[in-house]
Amino acid sequence: MAIQDLTLALVGSGGDGVVTMGDMIALAAARDGLNVIKVEAYGPQIRGGESSTTVRVSANDIFAQADAVDVLVVFNWQDFARFKGEIVAKPDAVIFSEARDEAEVDLAELGATGNPIWIKVPFIDLAKESAGTTLAKNIVTLGILSELFGLPQEWIRKAIEKKFSKKKAEVLEANFKGFEAGIEHARSIDRDFSARRLSYTPGEPKLLMSGNECAAIGALHAGCKFFAGYPITPSSEVLHFLSEWMPKVGGYVVQTEDELSAINAVIGGSFAGVKSMTATSGPGLALMTEALGLASMAEVPAVIFDVQRGGPSTGLPTKSEQSDLWQALFGSHGDAPRVVIAPADVEDCFHATVEAFNIAEEYQIPVIVLSDQNIAQRRETFSAITLNHEVKNRRVPTPDELKDYKRYKDTPSGVSPMTWPGIKGGVYQTNGLEHDEYGRPTSMHILHEKMSDKRYRKLWPIREQYHFYRRYGAEKADIGILCWGSSKGPVKEAVIKANAAGKKVAAFVPQILYPFPKHEFEAFLRDVKEVIVMEVSFSAQFYKYLRTFLQLPEGHTHIFKRSGGKNLTVTEVEEQIEKVLPLAATKREVLV
Repeated sequence: MAIQDLTLALVGSGGDGVVTMGDMIALAAARDGLNVIKVEAYGPQIRGGESSTTVRVSANDIFAQADAVDVLVVFNWQDFARFKGEIVAKPDAVIFSEARDEAEVDLAELGATGNPIWIKVPFIDLAKESAGTTLAKNIVTLGILSELFGLPQEWIRKAIEKKFSKKKAEVLEANFKGFEAGIEHARSIDRDFSARRLSYTPGEPKLLMSGNECAAIGALHAGCKFFAGYPITPSSEVLHFLSEWMPKVGGYVVQTEDELSAINAVIGGSFAGVKSMTATSGPGLALMTEALGLASMAEVPAVIFDVQRGGPSTGLPTKSEQSDLWQALFGSHGDAPRVVIAPADVEDCFHATVEAFNIAEEYQIPVIVLSDQNIAQRRETFSAITLNHEVKNRRVPTPDELKDYKRYKDTPSGVSPMTWPGIKGGVYQTNGLEHDEYGRPTSMHILHEKMSDKRYRKLWPIREQYHFYRRYGAEKADIGILCWGSSKGPVKEAVIKANAAGKKVAAFVPQILYPFPKHEFEAFLRDVKEVIVMEVSFSAQFYKYLRTFLQLPEGHTHIFKRSGGKNLTVTEVEEQIEKVLPLAATKREVLV
């Protein structure tokens, strides 16, 4: 009996090509219509060091990386030690290791506690003999894996061809020989893998993209024509992608000397009438705090794409954590309104970025898109037709509004007519000082109170207009799970499995975090008995944020929180469901 869901983990040093292997497997599977989630893990070093790639391939819908792997390839056990506790093998996993590596390994410590299969393969010798170089051992491995586990060989061949097409013909030919050598070696292995082979019907090719790539495409779709940024892990791919593509649509990209320059350049570009954006991570967002206040005070649209990583300080620059939440929501000097949007998967990064531009331009307010390393750098499949989203542009003031032009006119919605240089009659004064409706500086309390009210007044129509959230599971549930961002994937998968088993579980995932979607939250809480708040933040930032707006059910709210460095797993969610489920049978009734 074959399988429909397969997860492979590949571990090696820099130069072993494990990331390339993962890319080729993921690309080949996507081209054959399979669903794919691919993640990478590596240390904070600039160059070299150990790295790993985990690829989940499935004929069914998948929403998170698997908790344990079916197949593990280790080129060097010393490198694998770096990922102990992060990469877990299934009890009956198939494990391949380099034959020359004679390290003593306790497979039970890896999670392989059942009946695992451990096969030592001469990867180095096979590569040298077939391709003439040990560098081809990753390609040899691809041949072995494709033959034993039913991965799409023809698409892998095309991926190899694409990878080496710009090299000399003999380089491509050598890699093809390495791939065939791997296939032949797999046929010589005296084991029956028929029950572990992928079974699926090939379908239409799917897009395979990372969250950072989706965000960059979302910016282009929204009409962004200016990007200023400073490279910082794990957001740098946004800068890299746009530096190649934005000039092709008539836009400009500037790599600044630091994050302060980046955000101020964005404010300048937006003031000049151009949709503008930057991308950063937690330490960079901290440096942008002062300029965020300027954007709020001057009411200049600005989009900041923040990819969270483990903190504080330099922290875990290559790992994910949901710990920039308070900084994004409240990090300001003075009362500085902003909007915070949290994409929950790779595709979401496209829609959230377009929505951020729409809100920023319509309401003249800074918008932070709060992604994280888990979804920013992982690759995921989806249909190309979903990359479509309504785009809104800045409104040009009417002739009547320009007669006695009040840039900061106090309107019922809080939104004032905004001009940019070159519009006749639209000259105005602006800076970081408090001002009257004309933009003239003032320090009067009565005007400060009036303009503060005006700036915050814009949040309420945003809350009423943008309903960007997801709800999963039973309508009336014994357990309701609250989570946000990348925690959505494992929560959704656990909720689907729980309901399939007859358990009444639901989940609510807000994607606009501020202004807070209070009405939708309260409606969800009325339909559940017990509440679980789940997040990857040691200090429970999301739970404490919820308490500032909601009266969570006393005695019926349960908290799961931990630090980052390891993504939330489906197993962790399932354990919380099983822990809380008995309480729902004896405690409060669902309010109707």
